[in-house]
This record gives sequence, structure tokens and C-alpha cells, in this order.
Amino acid sequence: MGSRASTLLREEEIEEIKKETGFSHSQITRLYSRFTSLDKGENGTLSREDFQRIPELAINPLGDRIINAFFPEGEDQVNFRGFMRTLAHFRPIEDNEKNKDPNSEPLNSRTNKLLFAFRLYDLDRDDKISRDELLQVLRMMVGVNISDEQLGSIADRTIQEADQNGDNSISFNEFIKVLEKVDVEQKMSIRFLH
Repeated sequence: MGSRASTLLREEEIEEIKKETGFSHSQITRLYSRFTSLDKGENGTLSREDFQRIPELAINPLGDRIINAFFPEGEDQVNFRGFMRTLAHFRPIEDNEKNKDPNSEPLNSRTNKLLFAFRLYDLDRDDKISRDELLQVLRMMVGVNISDEQLGSIADRTIQEADQNGDNSISFNEFIKVLEKVDVEQKMSIRFLH
């Protein structure tokens, strides 16, 4: 059962993915096995529908936003490499890699984790979070448990606290500043088996 995954993935591909994402050889082969089990079309790519069959994403209020993060703009399929690149944002940072290569920031760095989170809110991809975008995401997260008036108040307060340049939106730099005391590493990491 597990051998199918390693035979379809060439050794040089595994090495390239290791370099790019920081995942170990065994993590890559295990995730490839999961990828192929999700690939209902058996064409080497995943569709949005394939992701929607994952129970944890189906019940997550931001599931659609997370699924969208796997797909480059205008694409409706993602290959294994793209799948791994997105998952790498959630890989914990190991102590031995914190200052590895100053010229290239790993996909799982604090900045890249924050950029991933920022993009979940930046629905129109204009590099800022507007009040409407914040309201949409808040509504996804709380459903009908809070009135529109209360949600509006939360959105207004959030923007008021984060917006430093007075444009009534939150830029990525303002987003970083607001979250500077949050343990992003702990909150945005998934422990992958070794």
C-alpha cells in the first residue's frame, strides 16, 4: 500500500521538494500517499472538490478560504508540488533551521505564516483588508451567533486599532504589527509525523 506512493514519486523530485519545503523524505512520501488518496480523478492533481471531501476542512468555517489558498489565481487544479508548498507554511520551525539561509526565507517562517493568514482575509487580493472583507470573514467564523451590528462594531474596532496610516484598512505591515505578540509559530503549525 505505501509503496505506490514512493514508486510514482521520483527520487530527484523528493530531493527538490525537501529543499523547497523543509519536509523530510518520509514526510513527503507519507503526504504523497495522502495526496493520491484524495486524487479521485487519478490525474496527479487535486480539485477543490477533492479538498472539500476532507472532513476537517468541510466543518471549518474558513474551509473554503483555506482550500482557495492551495490554488494559484485562475487555476482549478493543484499538483503535488503546489500542495506541498502550501502545506509547508504549517510546518513547525525547527531550532536548527531558524537562521539557515539569510537570503531565502523558508515557507514556514513567521513572515510567510502571517502572509498566508493575511491572504485568508484579503478576499479581493488588493494587499489590504477592508472593513467589508473583515466583516465577511468574521461572519464566516461566527455564523449567525452575533448580530450584524455587533460584527460591525468588532470590525470597526479592529480596523481602528490596526490602521496606522488612516486609510480605513489593514495593510500587511499593520497586520504584522497587530500580531507581533501572538505566538504564530504555535497557532499556525501542524505536527507532521516524521
